[in-house]
Amino acid sequence: MKYPGAAQYRPDTTDLTALADAAASCRGCDLYEDATQTVFGRGSAGGLMLVGEQPGDVEDVAGEPFVGPAGQVLNRALAEAGLQDTPSYVTNAVKHFRWKAARGGKRRIHEKPSSAQATACRPWLAAEIAGVRPKVLLALGATAAASLFGPGFRLTQHRGEKLPWPPEAGDFADDDTPIEAALATVHPSAVLRAPADRRDDMYAGLVKDLHVVAALLG
Repeated sequence: MKYPGAAQYRPDTTDLTALADAAASCRGCDLYEDATQTVFGRGSAGGLMLVGEQPGDVEDVAGEPFVGPAGQVLNRALAEAGLQDTPSYVTNAVKHFRWKAARGGKRRIHEKPSSAQATACRPWLAAEIAGVRPKVLLALGATAAASLFGPGFRLTQHRGEKLPWPPEAGDFADDDTPIEAALATVHPSAVLRAPADRRDDMYAGLVKDLHVVAALLG
């Protein structure tokens, strides 16, 4: 399915407050219909920018990214990597929560956004990158990595590697933001979903990748 996309709702500015205000009225894809609200990015410019997949149930209600269980895992991992005091900005590739009702209808279960929905939302991500002008850009999970580095990017092959910016393929190939390094790692929610006997190893891998980020940030 094709969607009109967010470009028509995006103002011609890199001011993050103005962008967040405009994104609140975005109707670039169908996800706004069932979500509580747009969840835009937040944080400080000029340092580390982290891009996840989409807001979860807690974030959809709170209106802020990474304030739920995955955010708690991320904050703990950032602290273990020595990044807790680093200026950072957190956001998602998709700004509305895609969900389905659990059996009985009492819970909302996360559904991965489609590639068309991620494409429709990409103008907001591009605007955030231009406004944040991060030193290091980090994709969390496959959806964010595909949005930033192109659909052919394979997270399992390149996680934790310093990647060139702009990428050779994808919608950001012509981006002129002076980013020193870009990387990709697993999404913190993958740690939560991992089988109990693999969870510690997956978390350790996330921390290891964040140590690479810390080294690049100096």
